[in-house]
Amino acid sequence: MSLNGSRGAADGSVVPMSPEALAESALAAVAAGAGEVLVHPRTPCGRESLSPRVVGPVLEVLRRAGVGVALSVPAGIAAEPDPAGRLERVAAWTVLPDRAAVHFGQPGAAELAEALLARGVAVDAVVPLGGAAGPEPLARFLAWPVREPGRVRLTAELAAGDPALVAGLHGLPPVPVLLYGRDAAAWPVLRLAARCGTGVRTGAGDVTHLPDGRPARSNAELVAAARDLLEETA
Repeated sequence: MSLNGSRGAADGSVVPMSPEALAESALAAVAAGAGEVLVHPRTPCGRESLSPRVVGPVLEVLRRAGVGVALSVPAGIAAEPDPAGRLERVAAWTVLPDRAAVHFGQPGAAELAEALLARGVAVDAVVPLGGAAGPEPLARFLAWPVREPGRVRLTAELAAGDPALVAGLHGLPPVPVLLYGRDAAAWPVLRLAARCGTGVRTGAGDVTHLPDGRPARSNAELVAAARDLLEETA
């Protein structure tokens, strides 16, 4: 479940902002059925950051609040533009997430993934499929020798709920697969993922409306809607 993503206050009350609001939203989403929580840590001024002084306190607030599922953070350009800087930030973390998302459309992805695994952090290898992404991110992931398939997951962001976009996933390393989409693609991709039997994701970081088009009031409402949709598709 993507708790806040790259969204901000302008996206409405469905997006939690403060660490306390993130914890409250995460607890409600887990109660509604979320099995993981992806959170984008931010500075007080709202900027995404990989600094240990930002990542650590956010994770600690969530854990102290009782969020007992796996916690994940993104390790990408939005939080640190420089590939070497991302490696330095990850090496300096004093509080570790359970997982970290590494975008294979960004430079230095393989090195960053290796650094995270060496620190004991599982990796979500994010690969965009369709749209303007092109084939390069998937090619970079396939060229990366996955030595610990039990701690790596392919997280494919689909531009649309088109089965043709997942046809190229044949011949992947033996890693779990999660499919998700954003905004208009979010619910069609979730339906496709249900049919394909892969992992799924929702949350205000990905989509702020329900399958019927109504604005979502909370992450918990999005998770409940996703559960209903999965049951219907099954």
